[in-house]
Amino acid sequence: MQQIRTQRSHGRHLSLAGAACALLGLVCLVQSASAPAATLDRVREAGKLTFGYRVDARPLSYQDESGKPGGYSVALCEKIAEAVKTELGLPALAVDWVPVTSEERFRAVQEGRVDLLCGTDDATLARRKEVGFSIPIYLAGMGAVIREDAPRGLKNVLEGRKRVLLIWRANPAAILEKQTFSVVAGSRGEQWLDSRLEKFQIDAKIVPVQSYGAGVQAVLDRKADVFFAEHNILLDAVSRSSAAEDLDVLDRRFTYEPLALALQRGDEDFRLLVDRTLSRLYGSAEFGGFYAQWFGKPDEDTLKFFQMVTLPE
Repeated sequence: MQQIRTQRSHGRHLSLAGAACALLGLVCLVQSASAPAATLDRVREAGKLTFGYRVDARPLSYQDESGKPGGYSVALCEKIAEAVKTELGLPALAVDWVPVTSEERFRAVQEGRVDLLCGTDDATLARRKEVGFSIPIYLAGMGAVIREDAPRGLKNVLEGRKRVLLIWRANPAAILEKQTFSVVAGSRGEQWLDSRLEKFQIDAKIVPVQSYGAGVQAVLDRKADVFFAEHNILLDAVSRSSAAEDLDVLDRRFTYEPLALALQRGDEDFRLLVDRTLSRLYGSAEFGGFYAQWFGKPDEDTLKFFQMVTLPE
């Protein structure tokens, strides 16, 4: 009798174990179905690689007169495309370029509509909650452009001259209360400016714009007194303006922030391929000339930066 009870009990345990295994298998199946496919698997299945890029952030990322993508970030992604073709054994793999706005770019990566974001994004901790990032591709810094005929007091304050009340220290200068500042909506510059003005209790007006070109134009049209954006983007935008002589890009950089390429969070295989491609490029003899196409010959500090971020094999 005891043996029969034991057998029945054992049978129940087996039944429960089987049910648990089946339930676990079902959960895994549901999770697998709901989770996005790994990037390389998705690329292989779709037969194409999709890159997102900004159309107005020259020289980093832009759309040229013929409608094609161009710029430093785009050229880096072209190197990565070749590495993906080699990795997958698909030399004829198609590469699609999709323009993205500042508001939608990270969502496009999260949803798998874009495999890699070839733009101008700095890898902050807050953004790493949304997407993953490659090793740095460039050391950016926030700059400012004003009109050439702007009040001397405003220029002195922005440049941090010692004999004037500094913008980001102690009590804000009264002159700043009267200014209108402009930044690209949804950009890191907008967050930075908001935090600076709030910290130092400066009651200045902020006018967001949709593009870098619109920000420069706002200064020319006197709709904004200062436009804050990445320093090299400002230099390029002003150099191509028909009214460049009316504008002044300040030498000062207010921040130093490494930019990186954004990819789907948690996709370690794809990030490894991206980082390996970048590291090999940074360590190659061709990198100096590659970089110079957009920013001029790299100085010693720039070369040291890329040596520091390069990962060894």
